[in-house]
This record gives sequence, structure tokens and C-alpha cells, in this order.
Amino acid sequence: MSDVMQSGTFSSIEVPNRFALAPMTRTSAEADGTPNALMADHYEGYAKGGFGLVITEGTYTDDKASQGYANQPGIINDTHVAGWKTIIDRVHAGGSKIFVQLMHAGAQFQANRYTHQPLGPSEVTPKGAPLGLYGDQQTWQTPSAMTETDIRAAVDGFARAAANAKAAGFDGIEIHGANGYLLNQFLSTHFNKREDGYGGSLDNRLRLVLEVVRAVRKAVGNRYPVGIRLSQATVTDPDYQLPEGESGFRTVVEAVRDAGADFVHTTDGEVNRKHFVEGDQSLASVAASVEGVELIINGGIDETNYQDMANQFPGALLAVGKKALANPDFVQRLKDGKEIGDLDFAMLQPKATITNELAWREKNAA
Repeated sequence: MSDVMQSGTFSSIEVPNRFALAPMTRTSAEADGTPNALMADHYEGYAKGGFGLVITEGTYTDDKASQGYANQPGIINDTHVAGWKTIIDRVHAGGSKIFVQLMHAGAQFQANRYTHQPLGPSEVTPKGAPLGLYGDQQTWQTPSAMTETDIRAAVDGFARAAANAKAAGFDGIEIHGANGYLLNQFLSTHFNKREDGYGGSLDNRLRLVLEVVRAVRKAVGNRYPVGIRLSQATVTDPDYQLPEGESGFRTVVEAVRDAGADFVHTTDGEVNRKHFVEGDQSLASVAASVEGVELIINGGIDETNYQDMANQFPGALLAVGKKALANPDFVQRLKDGKEIGDLDFAMLQPKATITNELAWREKNAA
């Protein structure tokens, strides 16, 4: 059996294999953000399907402007924590470890039960249109530029959410710094037009990201896994590139490591996509070349290339998204040599909810 299927250590925890479930928005929590039995069944299925690590969907971090979607789960109060505890227990019983992904939507905001006003680095909307899979909003709202008070509240929210995650029993934390959400927005010269200490140079645009990593690390202590997901592309702008190119991304990875991140999770359309205005490496290959930080890679990993990816990035975890959604038992199917199906996007219609997925599965099982 390939080493991909062997147990090992990642970010100080034992994982049964090198496959991770990529974080995927499902908008299936209760209206108040409480994780529920439907979600417990959902995540348990991936554990029983063989994934060594399960990473949750983006989970909001405060009762202000962090929530981005209706029925998005939160982790900001005791009720939320209790809901997650049930899920964690079932994932552990299924044989997997589980990390929570902590997310602040920023300007990429489609629904929020606490406020109607999105916040972002500047008064700049995302490119493209809101995601129909996650709501009915037709156009992006213009965010308010965050004040110093707003920034402090966001950092404090990440820290409190991290403490709640540890108390709930999660095995680790992934900070969402990718895909066009708040931390990615501060890094982006599309979103970030600030002229204070949080805008302009890469060091300034990195400032909030590093404050969040440090605050999360302080909240959970030194011996608890903490990492961050990073991308250049956003969910509505796949072509955005850091103006600082490959060397700039290396600076980002080194900086989050020095701030307290144990791992970086790179995500792109394809793991090996060369996507810098300067340089000929991929996000994953740049991150892999930085000493002292572990790696999760994501982007087009499937049954045809997983071994090549594992060989190219020794020790990295392989995060699977679309193929996992189509085959919750993806890892077990690989072990058993069974056929692996492609994702039918009808499963996600009219909204990408667990209920609609289950209805599709029932219909197609007949």
C-alpha cells in the first residue's frame, strides 16, 4: 500500500492517512448558526469514508460582520460549541481527525443575521456576481471600510472562536486566508486601497493576517495545531495575482510561519498551476520550499494523480474537494479499487445544501 494510506504525524497530531477533506460551504446549519444532526451525518460520512483529516466548511467568528451566508455555522457561543461537540465526537468515532476552518467574510458577504452592512479593507466590492449556490443575492453590496475598532473586533473574534474550537474538542484550527474572504482581501490590491498601516506595501497588507495568526496562537497555546489557507484566486476572480509575484508569496508563507502557523494550505484550480506575475512555480511548490512549515495542497486532486501529488510533495496532506463531494467514501474506494464517480453539479441545485445533496442521491439511487 502506498505511503499515502499510511498513518503519520501532521502538525503534531497522528492522522490515519494523508487524505484530507477540503473545506466546502454547505449552508446547512440552523438559522442561528448552530451545527445540527444533518451536519453530523454529513461529516461522519467522510470519516467513515476513510479521510484521515476532515476540515470543516468556513465557520463564522463573531456576532458582527463575519458571517457570509445564510445557514452558515458559527462558533461564537455555547450553543454553537455544543453542536460542534456532537460532530467532533462522531468524526472521531469514525476514525478521523477534524480541524475547524475559521472565516470572516469581509466584503464577500451574502447574508448575515447580525448586520446588513458588510465590512472590508476599503469600499470595494468583489468582482463578478454573488454565488447563486449559496443565496439569492443578485449583486454585491458595497462594504464599509473597516475602522481600527472594526479591525480589533475582527481579530478578537478569531481569538475567541479559536478558544471555543479548542474547548469543543477540535484537533486543530485552519484560518481562512483564501478565496476572497476578509484576510485574503487585505492581501489583495483589488480590495485593499488603504493608506494607513494596513494598506500599500505587502508588509502592510500582511499586517491583519499576522495579527490574526498571533491572536489565534495565543488563544490556543503553543502545542495546538494552527494553520492558514492561502490563495491568490478568489471565488469570483480566478485570475487575480499578487503584484509581488512568487517572491511575495514566499514572504507571505514565511511571515505566517513566524507568526505561529504550523501549516499552510494552498488552494488553486490545479495544484501545479503556475500563477504568478513573476516566477515559474506554483503556490504549492513555493510553500513546500519554505522550511519550518507543513503543507496541505488542494486543486484538482483525484484518483488519477493523487500518487504523483504525494510523491511531488512528500509529507503534505492531499485535500480533496469535488471528488470527495461526489464520493464521500473516496479514500475507501481507492483502497478497494472501486470505481470513483465524477461530481454531478445537479447535486448542488438549486442551492448547495446537504438536504439537496441527499435528495439527489435518493433520486439517483432508484
